[in-house]
Amino acid sequence: MSTQQGSEIFSAIVAAPFGAMGIRSEDACVRELVYLPPHFHEKAPQDALSEQACEQVLRYFDDPDFVFSLPLLDKGSAFQRRVWDAISAIPRGAVRTYGQLAKEIGSAPRAVGQACGANWYPLIIPCHRVTAAGGLGGFSNHDDENGFHLSVKRWLLKHEGVSQAPWQQQSIWP
Repeated sequence: MSTQQGSEIFSAIVAAPFGAMGIRSEDACVRELVYLPPHFHEKAPQDALSEQACEQVLRYFDDPDFVFSLPLLDKGSAFQRRVWDAISAIPRGAVRTYGQLAKEIGSAPRAVGQACGANWYPLIIPCHRVTAAGGLGGFSNHDDENGFHLSVKRWLLKHEGVSQAPWQQQSIWP
């Protein structure tokens, strides 16, 4: 049986409503979570931590109020970690704009957007809750309105109960 090209870098791949989630572990910590398109097949966890991560990801897909409790590899600059902490404080069902977060931490919206795109732990650090002032914005360093990543962002926001709101000038739902 051959390994699906690209899947070898993951410690596990779990099916998701929008495709799949790749999980990478290293040194008893989660190293990275990755949104994967539907052509990626599930991959059995290679270790206990990856199994735990799979279980927690699936619990989130069942319950958007689920709180992750996984050890994360310490990554990112001090600025990125400040942005990620601010993102982590956004409650489920709410969103903030890049500008609102920038004002909160004393930075610029573009820098906040770049830190969002550098997030190693999507779902755990819910960068999908950060939008542009006039619409959905980008996601995971992608901004193709009809592309895979923005479809994931739409799904996550809908899953968490975010409905169309006044801060949107365009619909974020397909």
